[in-house]
Order: sequence, then structure tokens, then C-alpha cells
Amino acid sequence: MQQNTTHTAPEQSFLTVKATASRFGVSPATVWRWVRNGRFPAPVRLSDNCTRWRIADITAWENSLETA
Repeated sequence: MQQNTTHTAPEQSFLTVKATASRFGVSPATVWRWVRNGRFPAPVRLSDNCTRWRIADITAWENSLETA
């Protein structure tokens, strides 16, 4: 039997608020505060109870910090 697996490219993947916070060593509340203050990319609402950050948006934000 052939198995059909779909792999998402990393730049098209999403992170939860917990995973995003862990990536930067901060709390989820800090991530939300950064978003509110316009210091971090806005999340994408995938459904009523599902909010995620695009890895591509986070990577672009990180790269902008390096060039600033």
C-alpha cells in the first residue's frame, strides 16, 4: 500500500504562541504584548480558536533586526 504524505515547506509552516515564545525565550504574554505594541508580526487566524504565526513572517522579522 502506498502512503500519501504531504510535507509543508518550512516557510509555509505555522507556530503556536507557546512555540513562538519558546523560540525567543519569553512568555506567551510577552509575544502578545509585542504584537499589541507593533513590535512583532501579527498572527494569522486559521479558525475561531486557532491563531498561529507564519514561520516565514517570524524569519523576516528576525532578519530585519539583524540589518537594523
